[in-house]
Amino acid sequence: MRAFAILYGLIAYIVFFLSFLYAVGFVGDLGVPKTIDSGESADLVASLLIDVALLGVFAIQHSVMARPAFKRWWTRFVPTAIERSTYVLLSSLALVLLYWQWRPLSQPVWAISGLGAEAVWTVFWLGWATVLLSTFLISHTELFGLRQVWRAGREAAPPRFMTPLFYKIVRHPLYLGFVLAFWATPNMTAGHLLFALATTGYILIAIQLEESDLIATFGEQYRLYRRRVSMLIPWPARGDKTPN
Repeated sequence: MRAFAILYGLIAYIVFFLSFLYAVGFVGDLGVPKTIDSGESADLVASLLIDVALLGVFAIQHSVMARPAFKRWWTRFVPTAIERSTYVLLSSLALVLLYWQWRPLSQPVWAISGLGAEAVWTVFWLGWATVLLSTFLISHTELFGLRQVWRAGREAAPPRFMTPLFYKIVRHPLYLGFVLAFWATPNMTAGHLLFALATTGYILIAIQLEESDLIATFGEQYRLYRRRVSMLIPWPARGDKTPN
């Protein structure tokens, strides 16, 4: 069972990692076969309906399967050791579906050239770097299910509240990185704008759901952290130091 869990977790992680790399090219319109601004187009209404549906599939799967109540129900059928890997795998497949079926809306919204474009690209890459580094700050292996499959059959350690590096400045640096990466483009199209607006709206909702779970887990410790550290926009921390 443990060998199967490890193999399954590795496969899920590889699918995630490839879909993450593809996301950089998809959003940035860089070096991949299908991007946010390329591919088969349809009429405006059909394209909007398809794109919104694809975003909705990802948002619903990503949020519902992350909730503790769903996990308690889900692990009646799926071994606890591979629950996180299954979540990661299905999230990655939802992204693959989005890449495959996305319909471009090529109407221009803004275009930036010269030094301005270089500055925007810098923000784009800074956003993706922030996303990746943030996952390692909060345990990359646990976030993507690798630790869980490795310790299959053994009792998990209780969660520990930490605020390393970026987490001392904003509560959700991973989401901040996504917002930067999704909005930072020198050539914004209507399709890209739809993607940026929808994903930013989803992030704001996801933060509320996630923080409710964190309060349920860490109680007053997280409430105090939330009062002192801003959600997404970096501001100096207020009050006493947060726990390390």
